[in-house]
Formats: sequence, structure tokens, C-alpha cells
Amino acid sequence: MSDRSTRVRSALLSLAIVTAILAGSGVASAQDERVFTVGNYPVEARAQDAVAAKEKAIAEGQQAAFRSLLKRLAPVTSYKALTALKAIPAANLISGIAVRSERNSSTSYRASLDFSFGSRQVRELLKQRGIPFLDEQARETAVVLVLRPTGQGGGSGALTAAAWREAWTGLDLENGLTPVKLHEPPASLTSDMIKAAAGNPEAALRSIAVLSKAGQALLAIAEPDVAGRRLTVTLSGVDGVGPFVLKRTWRMDASDPAYAGELAAVVALRTLEGRWKAVRGRAAPPLAAGGPLQQVQIYVEFRSQREWLALRRQFEEMPGVADFTVGGLSSGAADIALRYPGGGPALATAIGTVGIDLRGSGGSWVARSLN
Repeated sequence: MSDRSTRVRSALLSLAIVTAILAGSGVASAQDERVFTVGNYPVEARAQDAVAAKEKAIAEGQQAAFRSLLKRLAPVTSYKALTALKAIPAANLISGIAVRSERNSSTSYRASLDFSFGSRQVRELLKQRGIPFLDEQARETAVVLVLRPTGQGGGSGALTAAAWREAWTGLDLENGLTPVKLHEPPASLTSDMIKAAAGNPEAALRSIAVLSKAGQALLAIAEPDVAGRRLTVTLSGVDGVGPFVLKRTWRMDASDPAYAGELAAVVALRTLEGRWKAVRGRAAPPLAAGGPLQQVQIYVEFRSQREWLALRRQFEEMPGVADFTVGGLSSGAADIALRYPGGGPALATAIGTVGIDLRGSGGSWVARSLN
């Protein structure tokens, strides 16, 4: 073999090693990784002293934030299965905690924290338990907050514009599956447009769509009625799924109208998330059937390092796959090992839905992309 050929092979091998290291580190879309952070989460506790109160608040908070994360990722139909994960210590999955605000006394601690969880560990946990999940974050939606009193909507006991905004800013708007950015109503948004939006999601879109690079924009119209003791909230416009109009009415207590606004904001954000999960979840590969995990050895063929990274991630993140490892890697092929319920035949059926051809028998399987 010539010196030139030797140098080329060495360069390819070096590239393959670097690629394997990067792939093994779980590098993924920074946007999608954000969904594993539960931000702006309120914690509070009391104890015999300030230190103990803080420790208690963080311990209880991270466990509660972990439950919120699981509900964020899993479809509603799988919420019952999540109860089996309640006993898992969230502290073992935490990758970082950031403080947004905090306040304490000699016996209490109150704060708003960001809990970041290890994405690889959480994905693996859900796969091993056979729980489907979606960790793909939608493009950001611009939300224009509008307060439009109806009847005797103003005065004492009414939800204010400031309270309506505060209800939204208290939520985790950046890290969810459906991130939101709040905007003030543009000057071009008229009262007639707002009124028309109650029945037509396109009514105000020309005015507010420019607020979002993705063209996704919604009006969140709050209509407090003090006399009727109710708050009507309408969402109208386009989110990550498409155009829609949704109207809901909440009971509004004159002594605490802000509570109705907070509840409405929470449900509005969950509605966007639920719509995204319902649609994008249909595109996800089917969850592996139950049964014992079986070892599968696979020889993966690829034409480029980019294709290898794509194949690797599809195998590694396939629901049901456990103990994924790369045994060997060259410039055009890789040996991987994993465990899957039902073994190779079941995996071949599931992985075929995402464009990968997996063929073989017994313990010998060959995979290549169909794209």
C-alpha cells in the first residue's frame, strides 16, 4: 500500500473516531434539548432553619418538576403508565439547577428555579419502560395578549392587563414542546379584527403574523365579566399545527380575579402542547411491543459520516431500544449492539417505518438507509 493511501486511511479513521466521540456524547438539536429543562418552576418549603428549608424545597421541587417533564413528553394516553416512575429519584437525573429568583427567611425558602434533566437518561428510562414520548420542539409561536372587558368588565374585581400578562410570564414559555414569545398588540390590530378573530383564525393574522419569523401567531383574548363572574378566553390564529379557534370560560372570583387568568394561561399553553403532541406523535415510529429485551447485533452500512450520524440516532432513539453501543466504526460501516423487545424481527418492522432496511436472521443483521 502506498504512503498516500496509508495517509488517506489514517485521516478517514481519525474522522470516524472524532465522529464516534461526538455521536456518543448525545449531541442533538439544541432546540430539542431544551425540552428537558423545566423552567420557571416555583418551589417553597419551611423547616427549622434556612438551610434545611432550601434543601427541602429543592428536593421536593425537582421531584415535582420531573413529573411535569414526563407529562410534557408523554401523550395523555400514557399518563397512567407514568405513575410507575413516581418513585424514581429525580436527583439522579438532574444535570443542573439555575435560580431565577429566590427569597428566604430564617425558617423558609421560596424560589423560581430551572431544573435541567439529562436528556439521554430520560429518553432511556422512557424507552425501557415502553412509554412513547415526543421530544421534538415546535417552532416558536408569537402570542399577542389582549384584554377586552365585556359587560361590566372594568373596575374592582376585574382581571387587569398587567395580571393577564403576569399569568403568562409566570409559565415556562421557552422550554416546552411549544415555545411562546409574548408581544404587545401592534398598532395595526383593530378592535374589529379582535372581534372577528373569535370566529375566524385568519381575521387578525396579517397584522400579527409579522411578529413571528415562522408565521405562527395567536391572539390570546381575555374577556373578563365582573357582573357574570366569568372570564372568557379565546385563542385564535396559527400555531405549530395550523389555524384554529378555541374559546373557554372560567369562573372568576371577584376577590381574586388573577387566579382565573393564571388557570386560563396554563390551560392555553397545555392546549398548544397537546395539539403538537397529537399531530407529531402520529408521525413517530410505533412503540415496541411488550416482552423481554433480546440482544441484537447489527452491521450498519452508510455512504457518509452524515448518514451514519442519522442512522445511529434513529437506532439509539427508537422507542424500546436499550443498552445501545457502538462496537466498531470504519469509513463505511459500523458494528452496533442493542437490546429490543422481540429481538431483530420486531426491530426490523419498527425501524422500517423511519426508512431503514434491516435484514438478516438469528444474531446477524445488516442495516442500510432506504433514502
